[in-house]
Amino acid sequence: MLCVVLLLLSPLSWRMGEVELPTQFWAKQIFLVGILIAIFYSNASVLVPRVLLEGKNYIYLLGILIGAVLFYGLVVYFEQFIGYSKAMHDTFNPDRPWDPKKRWIPGDVFQVLLYVISIGLSTSVALVQKWQKDESLRRELDRQRVNTELSYLKAQINPHFFFNTLNNIYALTNLDVAKAQEALLKLSRMMRYVLYENQKNETLLSKEVRFIEDYIELMKMRLSSKVKLNIQIEEPKEDLIIAPMLLLPFLENCFKHGVSSQHESEILIKVEIMGDTLFFETKNHIFPINPDSPEAHESGIGLVNTQRRLSLIYPNKHRLKFGKDEAKQEYWVNLTINLS
Repeated sequence: MLCVVLLLLSPLSWRMGEVELPTQFWAKQIFLVGILIAIFYSNASVLVPRVLLEGKNYIYLLGILIGAVLFYGLVVYFEQFIGYSKAMHDTFNPDRPWDPKKRWIPGDVFQVLLYVISIGLSTSVALVQKWQKDESLRRELDRQRVNTELSYLKAQINPHFFFNTLNNIYALTNLDVAKAQEALLKLSRMMRYVLYENQKNETLLSKEVRFIEDYIELMKMRLSSKVKLNIQIEEPKEDLIIAPMLLLPFLENCFKHGVSSQHESEILIKVEIMGDTLFFETKNHIFPINPDSPEAHESGIGLVNTQRRLSLIYPNKHRLKFGKDEAKQEYWVNLTINLS
């Protein structure tokens, strides 16, 4: 486009009166267009990637200077070959004698400037393309890293969930076989959710809420009358999307630490949806875990991984706060996620 404007269209606008430009002029213009295009793409596809981007800065600069000399020499040789100078002199100054040794300095400066512009533009284009390629590769590597890390984190959460749930059912078989069978039925429905939905990066919030409700119902079967459940779950009205099994570790934490066979306790689980925003809250008493239980040796792997998943999936779109109320011996969690 630059060649067309500068070398072809521009002369049409400044030719004087009825003076017709000679054929040699247009031959030189076409020659300049061809050689500048060759310079542009040679620099962009060869010199920049193979010399400049390899750190050979001085060799690249030397090549550009040598190219400038060769460019100027080719232009001068082509002008002499086609008789350009005499034709232009006869067109614009027919009443003056022609001196073959005299050159038009502004024209030579303009031609060298065209060479410099071609080199500068092609270098810029090549560097931008290299940056775009590197940025695309970096994003692809980041995406693969995030997907790999998320798969690893979910793989850690799933065995953790099944370990706790199967332990609960195993304990229930000694007390009530019918309830144990009912628990297995609920667990099979939950396993179906885990197998089919957890393999995806996202699922419907309505399915996640049903999974939570099944989990709570499963936990109820092993709770005594000393545990009071305060469940406030709002059914989603819109087809909102959420990462699967994202809330499970918080529920596990409630039932793992907030249940005692000797003391009164209360567990609060609240799910509220306002527009595209999910509000999730849990609160439970804190009781010491049996030191002989395998859970006593865990280090909150589910909660740690969920924090990491939230930071990866919902960066700058979630707020997670949790803490311990020493006075009431309660642990609380407040999670807000923008699901838009």
